[in-house]
Amino acid sequence: MFRITLPDGSVREVAPGTTPADIAAAIGPGLAKAAMAARVDGEVRDIMRPLEGDAQLALITAKDEKDALELVRHDYAHILAEAVQNLFPGTQITFGPATDDGFYYDFAPKDRPFTEEDLPAIEAEMRKIIAKDEPLIREVWTRQQLIERWQKQGETFKAEWAQELPEGEELTVYRAGKGEDAWLDMCRGPHLASTGKVDPNAFKLTRVSGAYWRGDQKNAMLSRIYGTGWLNKKQLDEHLHRLEEAAKRDHRKLGAEMDLFHLQQEAHGSVFWHPHGFTIWRQLEAYMRRAIDAAGYQEVKTPQVMDARQWEQSGHWGKYRENMFVIPDEVPNVEDEGPIVSDAAEWMALKPMNCPAHVLIFRQGIKSYRDLPLRLYENGCCHRNEPHGALHGLMRVRQFTQDDAHIFCREDQIVEEVQAFCRLADRIYRDFGFTYSIKLALRPEKRFGTEEMWDQAETELRDAVVRAGLATEEYGWEELPGEGAFYAPKLEWHLTDAIGRTWQVGTIQSDRVLPERLDASYVAEDGERHRPVMLHRAIFGSYERFIGILIEHFAGKLPVWLAPTQAVVATIVSDADDYAKEVARKLQAAGIRVESDLRNEKINYKVREHSVAKVPNLLVVGKREADEGTVALRVLGSQGQQMLSLDEAIAKLKIEATPPDLR
Repeated sequence: MFRITLPDGSVREVAPGTTPADIAAAIGPGLAKAAMAARVDGEVRDIMRPLEGDAQLALITAKDEKDALELVRHDYAHILAEAVQNLFPGTQITFGPATDDGFYYDFAPKDRPFTEEDLPAIEAEMRKIIAKDEPLIREVWTRQQLIERWQKQGETFKAEWAQELPEGEELTVYRAGKGEDAWLDMCRGPHLASTGKVDPNAFKLTRVSGAYWRGDQKNAMLSRIYGTGWLNKKQLDEHLHRLEEAAKRDHRKLGAEMDLFHLQQEAHGSVFWHPHGFTIWRQLEAYMRRAIDAAGYQEVKTPQVMDARQWEQSGHWGKYRENMFVIPDEVPNVEDEGPIVSDAAEWMALKPMNCPAHVLIFRQGIKSYRDLPLRLYENGCCHRNEPHGALHGLMRVRQFTQDDAHIFCREDQIVEEVQAFCRLADRIYRDFGFTYSIKLALRPEKRFGTEEMWDQAETELRDAVVRAGLATEEYGWEELPGEGAFYAPKLEWHLTDAIGRTWQVGTIQSDRVLPERLDASYVAEDGERHRPVMLHRAIFGSYERFIGILIEHFAGKLPVWLAPTQAVVATIVSDADDYAKEVARKLQAAGIRVESDLRNEKINYKVREHSVAKVPNLLVVGKREADEGTVALRVLGSQGQQMLSLDEAIAKLKIEATPPDLR
């Protein structure tokens, strides 16, 4: 008999061959119906897989949403693959994982690539498979059995993959249905008990794209079908509504409507900022300078191009070389047909980050323990050679500017400095109306430094968040194994926007590796040289991406203090032109960014146009307003208008136009 320990501490003795489903049924019919899978000694397994010995057992239901969603999305991917092969015989299957909000599967079609016109028929076939409620049966095969199976069925991609699997490893397949003709796929699992366990109304196929086999452009082009999958129709509807909202808020669309910026092929991956867009930038830059000045930072500026040997010494040349833009140290003669040497000694590189340059500033002159902490800040322009397909508006670019700072401090100052950063980040994010969660990204598999260094750095970051009172459920505290940088663990700030999406923005990293590699030191109280600890930190992350997030968060209706144009004075009749000019002059004198619209157009046309441009305040003036010294104030997004004296309107707008840190 096996001893199975449940989460409440109770123990059940069961016979070999017992499944988690049997235990769920023994506990009660409600749990038997709700149980989707099982966590056996921490590993998620099929509900129908027999237990193999004494174990800790927890049954997974829809209440365990993270696990449950991954399970149903994995099942939807398999059902999609079966449906495609039913409808399009000769199509080869490859792989199809669950994703953050759905699933996809890559296919090699026999005749033509799939198109979005194919999706309704595939969805209908998927619902037929779900209605059949086919059992999903896990089987263990040998490598040779798999190879023979895929070769026999003409599944060349699966056969290629199977041939690379290690000999002797337990390989699993899942059979949908019973009998020799049942649909089969190679998969680690786990899966639900049958196809009927997913909701037929809780998924939708969303789009089709191309994808290279194994992600290599030298390989065959496949057809990738994407879908979104949820536990029930309500979740699906909410997700589709979020997608609709996201499309309305797309910063690229709003950026064009508001005349903020544009991108074009001649500078692919870099942004052309228009006057209105750069006004937002300047407001953010001024705001951040006030914040860092008050927090004791010193602003610096460092070179764009540095000798590649500097990047080699820092470790970036070996770890990050493919993402760097490099240029020859000396431009070769165009008539010289000799090879260009790839040694770091022959190259310069555009900086992908600011940290090594800040170490070089720190190393100028002798630093004493009394000089620490030294906080160096830079609005640093960086370049990274991001893949063409990864670029996305302002969110992923090749040239960007970070609100970057590095704090050089003693060991005994680390926790206090991280706490101070937590307080600063909290105030800034709240000024912009964001809530956030905090994550601790722990040591990755490939890293520099000793285990003792990583132990100490992770503990310091954890302690600082605990002392700041932020390591709580309210702040979504979570630890992320393996997701730290190659030189340091990091705290991450994940902002939540107006429609519930999260954006990883701020970060602080505790680094002992770079000061060692770049030979940074200070003179301690004992008269000896010691290594400082280097805290890498940013709050906006990059100005480009943060502006993109702000545009989408506010759907273009930026707070008045950030709006490029804070008010427009628009005339109803030309007789009011002189008064409109006077109103605009007085608003400008009060520090309000104002424009005048004196065109010979109907006022409704002007209202619509400035609403599309997301101007927060429209001051409408006609002959009556000119005679009375008043304005009709229309606020973006509200119905009707408010009649105010000019002085009242100026006082109101002056308050709204003041940045939150200056009110």
